Amino acid sequence: MKRIVILISGRGSNMRAVVEACAAEAWDARIAAVFSNRADAGGLAYAASRGIATAVVDHHDYASREAFDAALADAVDAHAPDLLLLAGFMRILTAGFVQRYEGRMLNIHPSLLPAFTGLHTHRRAIEAGCKVAGATVHFVTPDLDHGPIVAQAVVPVLPDDDEAALAARVLAREHELYPLAVRWFVEDALRVDGGLVRQLRGASQLLGVPGALRGAAPQH
Repeated sequence: MKRIVILISGRGSNMRAVVEACAAEAWDARIAAVFSNRADAGGLAYAASRGIATAVVDHHDYASREAFDAALADAVDAHAPDLLLLAGFMRILTAGFVQRYEGRMLNIHPSLLPAFTGLHTHRRAIEAGCKVAGATVHFVTPDLDHGPIVAQAVVPVLPDDDEAALAARVLAREHELYPLAVRWFVEDALRVDGGLVRQLRGASQLLGVPGALRGAAPQH
């Protein structure tokens, strides 16, 4: 049984989606712990309500990014994770931390990477005139919002979209995409070859098909 640790900074809606999918689909996995760098992160209460160990490692308590990352790694390693998930964790991790979990740390980013790394992704997509937007699950590397892409979900950018409307549409697909990608990891169905991720059972690594986005069912 694989052990999963999740890092959050806020409400943890993607964490919740993973927790619920793990239970509903009876993965051969267990969510061992949820950590946050903020004591007021709303997702901590939800995780605790599901009987998941929770803790706060507050970055304000440490004099440097390296010291914070070392403390966080100690907390994570206490649960011996096979997989570490970033789910709205709003801290840039040091290269040393990332390398410690190389090949077993995933992130979800609200854009179709490599487009729109960093913040304000939805606003930037609208301002650029994009006709589609979406989300990406990728293995984490020291380069921010880079790393081998596991799966992507596509949504349309509608003519009357504002940032909030597009964000809500993307988030709904994130809640499908992240559990799917995590399940593939749990099932040993992923392999990274030359920086490219293969789904070993032939499942589509894209949710949504451009040209049929409005009514398309998820392509699992």
